[in-house]
Amino acid sequence: MSDGMFRTVSGLRRGYDPDEVDEFFSHARSVYEQGPATAISGADVRQVAFDLVRGGYVTAAVDAALDRLEAAFVARHRAQFVAERGQDAWMAHLGAQARSLYGRLGRPDGDRFAPPEGRKPGYEPADVDELCHRLVAYFDTGAPLTAGEVRATTFRRRNGRNGYAEGPVDAFVARAVEVLLGVE
Repeated sequence: MSDGMFRTVSGLRRGYDPDEVDEFFSHARSVYEQGPATAISGADVRQVAFDLVRGGYVTAAVDAALDRLEAAFVARHRAQFVAERGQDAWMAHLGAQARSLYGRLGRPDGDRFAPPEGRKPGYEPADVDELCHRLVAYFDTGAPLTAGEVRATTFRRRNGRNGYAEGPVDAFVARAVEVLLGVE
Protein backbone atom coordinates (compact mmCIF):
# COMPACT_ATOMS: atom_id res chain seq x y z
CA MET A 1 0.00 0.00 0.00
CA SER A 2 1.37 3.35 -0.93
CA ASP A 3 0.58 6.93 0.01
CA GLY A 4 -2.27 8.38 -1.97
CA MET A 5 -3.51 4.99 -3.18
CA PHE A 6 -7.13 5.79 -2.30
CA ARG A 7 -9.51 7.92 -4.32
CA THR A 8 -10.91 11.04 -2.69
CA VAL A 9 -14.54 12.06 -2.50
CA SER A 10 -15.75 15.39 -3.86
CA GLY A 11 -14.92 18.48 -1.85
CA LEU A 12 -18.54 18.64 -0.70
CA ARG A 13 -18.54 15.18 0.89
CA ARG A 14 -16.64 13.84 3.85
CA GLY A 15 -14.10 11.06 3.80
CA TYR A 16 -11.19 9.84 5.91
CA ASP A 17 -8.36 12.32 6.47
CA PRO A 18 -5.76 11.47 3.79
CA ASP A 19 -2.79 12.45 5.98
CA GLU A 20 -3.92 10.18 8.83
CA VAL A 21 -4.68 7.28 6.50
CA ASP A 22 -1.39 7.57 4.61
CA GLU A 23 0.56 7.84 7.87
CA PHE A 24 -1.13 4.77 9.36
CA PHE A 25 -0.69 2.60 6.25
CA SER A 26 2.93 3.73 5.87
CA HIS A 27 3.63 2.79 9.49
CA ALA A 28 1.78 -0.52 9.13
CA ARG A 29 3.72 -1.36 5.95
CA SER A 30 7.01 -0.58 7.70
CA VAL A 31 6.11 -2.74 10.70
CA TYR A 32 4.90 -5.58 8.51
CA GLU A 33 8.07 -5.58 6.40
CA GLN A 34 10.68 -4.91 9.07
CA GLY A 35 9.26 -4.72 12.57
CA PRO A 36 8.50 -7.38 15.14
CA ALA A 37 5.30 -9.32 14.46
CA THR A 38 3.73 -8.06 17.66
CA ALA A 39 4.31 -4.34 17.00
CA ILE A 40 0.85 -4.13 15.39
CA SER A 41 -1.85 -6.72 15.88
CA GLY A 42 -5.03 -7.42 13.99
CA ALA A 43 -6.90 -5.83 16.89
CA ASP A 44 -4.82 -2.65 16.52
CA VAL A 45 -5.82 -2.44 12.86
CA ARG A 46 -9.47 -3.10 13.69
CA GLN A 47 -9.54 -0.30 16.28
CA VAL A 48 -7.91 2.45 14.24
CA ALA A 49 -10.09 5.52 13.69
CA PHE A 50 -9.58 8.34 11.23
CA ASP A 51 -11.08 11.84 11.28
CA LEU A 52 -13.63 12.71 8.62
CA VAL A 53 -12.77 15.72 6.46
CA ARG A 54 -14.24 17.28 3.34
CA GLY A 55 -12.67 15.80 0.24
CA GLY A 56 -11.08 12.93 2.16
CA TYR A 57 -10.53 9.35 1.06
CA VAL A 58 -13.51 7.14 0.18
CA THR A 59 -14.34 5.46 3.49
CA ALA A 60 -15.51 2.14 2.00
CA ALA A 61 -12.21 1.69 0.15
CA VAL A 62 -10.14 2.47 3.24
CA ASP A 63 -12.30 0.17 5.39
CA ALA A 64 -11.84 -2.67 2.87
CA ALA A 65 -8.07 -2.11 2.91
CA LEU A 66 -8.13 -2.17 6.72
CA ASP A 67 -9.98 -5.51 6.61
CA ARG A 68 -7.27 -6.95 4.33
CA LEU A 69 -4.54 -5.48 6.52
CA GLU A 70 -6.10 -6.96 9.65
CA ALA A 71 -6.26 -10.38 7.99
CA ALA A 72 -2.60 -10.07 6.92
CA PHE A 73 -1.43 -9.25 10.46
CA VAL A 74 -3.53 -12.07 11.93
CA ALA A 75 -2.12 -14.53 9.37
CA ARG A 76 1.39 -13.36 10.16
CA HIS A 77 0.80 -13.76 13.90
CA ARG A 78 -0.66 -17.24 13.32
CA ALA A 79 2.32 -18.29 11.19
CA GLN A 80 4.80 -17.05 13.80
CA PHE A 81 2.82 -18.67 16.65
CA VAL A 82 2.68 -22.02 14.79
CA ALA A 83 6.39 -21.84 13.92
CA GLU A 84 7.33 -21.25 17.56
CA ARG A 85 4.82 -23.46 19.37
CA GLY A 86 3.21 -25.74 16.81
CA GLN A 87 -0.20 -26.16 15.23
CA ASP A 88 -1.66 -27.92 18.28
CA ALA A 89 -0.80 -24.93 20.49
CA TRP A 90 -2.46 -22.59 17.97
CA MET A 91 -5.63 -24.69 17.97
CA ALA A 92 -5.62 -24.73 21.78
CA HIS A 93 -5.25 -20.94 21.77
CA LEU A 94 -8.19 -20.55 19.37
CA GLY A 95 -10.18 -23.09 21.37
CA ALA A 96 -9.77 -21.04 24.55
CA GLN A 97 -10.99 -17.93 22.76
CA ALA A 98 -13.92 -19.81 21.23
CA ARG A 99 -14.94 -21.21 24.63
CA SER A 100 -14.97 -17.69 26.02
CA LEU A 101 -17.28 -16.59 23.20
CA TYR A 102 -19.42 -19.69 23.54
CA GLY A 103 -20.14 -18.93 27.19
CA ARG A 104 -21.88 -15.74 26.09
CA LEU A 105 -23.68 -17.55 23.28
CA GLY A 106 -25.24 -20.00 25.76
CA ARG A 107 -27.30 -17.26 27.39
CA PRO A 108 -30.95 -16.89 26.37
CA ASP A 109 -32.09 -14.46 23.69
CA GLY A 110 -32.57 -10.97 25.08
CA ASP A 111 -30.22 -11.68 27.99
CA ARG A 112 -26.79 -12.01 26.39
CA PHE A 113 -25.55 -8.50 27.15
CA ALA A 114 -26.32 -5.83 29.72
CA PRO A 115 -28.60 -2.95 28.77
CA PRO A 116 -27.13 0.49 28.13
CA GLU A 117 -26.76 2.80 31.10
CA GLY A 118 -29.37 5.50 31.55
CA ARG A 119 -30.66 6.85 28.29
CA LYS A 120 -27.68 5.87 26.17
CA PRO A 121 -28.49 4.22 22.86
CA GLY A 122 -27.96 0.52 22.42
CA TYR A 123 -28.36 -2.22 19.86
CA GLU A 124 -31.56 -4.06 18.98
CA PRO A 125 -31.34 -7.38 20.90
CA ALA A 126 -33.04 -9.38 18.12
CA ASP A 127 -30.31 -8.31 15.65
CA VAL A 128 -27.49 -9.19 18.03
CA ASP A 129 -29.14 -12.48 18.97
CA GLU A 130 -29.43 -13.38 15.27
CA LEU A 131 -25.67 -13.01 14.90
CA CYS A 132 -25.25 -15.13 18.03
CA HIS A 133 -27.43 -17.85 16.46
CA ARG A 134 -25.17 -17.85 13.40
CA LEU A 135 -22.10 -18.16 15.63
CA VAL A 136 -23.70 -21.07 17.53
CA ALA A 137 -24.40 -22.81 14.22
CA TYR A 138 -20.80 -22.22 13.18
CA PHE A 139 -19.36 -23.63 16.40
CA ASP A 140 -21.85 -26.50 16.76
CA THR A 141 -22.33 -27.70 13.20
CA GLY A 142 -19.66 -25.99 11.13
CA ALA A 143 -22.24 -23.87 9.30
CA PRO A 144 -20.40 -21.50 6.94
CA LEU A 145 -19.50 -18.14 8.46
CA THR A 146 -16.59 -15.84 7.69
CA ALA A 147 -14.94 -13.04 9.59
CA GLY A 148 -16.03 -10.69 6.83
CA GLU A 149 -19.68 -11.61 7.34
CA VAL A 150 -19.43 -11.01 11.09
CA ARG A 151 -17.55 -7.76 10.53
CA ALA A 152 -20.22 -6.56 8.07
CA THR A 153 -23.12 -7.25 10.42
CA THR A 154 -25.12 -4.18 11.37
CA PHE A 155 -27.48 -3.74 14.28
CA ARG A 156 -30.47 -1.45 14.45
CA ARG A 157 -30.48 1.08 17.29
CA ARG A 158 -32.59 0.60 20.37
CA ASN A 159 -32.92 3.36 22.94
CA GLY A 160 -33.15 2.79 26.64
CA ARG A 161 -33.00 -0.27 28.81
CA ASN A 162 -34.57 -2.56 26.19
CA GLY A 163 -31.39 -2.70 24.11
CA TYR A 164 -27.96 -4.21 24.49
CA ALA A 165 -25.11 -1.90 25.53
CA GLU A 166 -22.90 -1.14 22.53
CA GLY A 167 -19.47 -1.53 24.17
CA PRO A 168 -19.82 -5.17 25.27
CA VAL A 169 -21.43 -6.15 21.96
CA ASP A 170 -18.68 -4.45 19.96
CA ALA A 171 -15.99 -6.18 22.03
CA PHE A 172 -17.73 -9.54 21.56
CA VAL A 173 -17.96 -9.05 17.78
CA ALA A 174 -14.27 -8.07 17.67
CA ARG A 175 -13.32 -11.29 19.49
CA ALA A 176 -15.53 -13.34 17.15
CA VAL A 177 -13.78 -11.78 14.14
CA GLU A 178 -10.41 -12.56 15.71
CA VAL A 179 -11.35 -16.24 16.22
CA LEU A 180 -12.73 -16.58 12.70
CA LEU A 181 -9.67 -14.94 11.17
CA GLY A 182 -7.50 -17.34 13.18
CA VAL A 183 -9.29 -20.29 11.59
CA GLU A 184 -9.49 -18.94 8.01
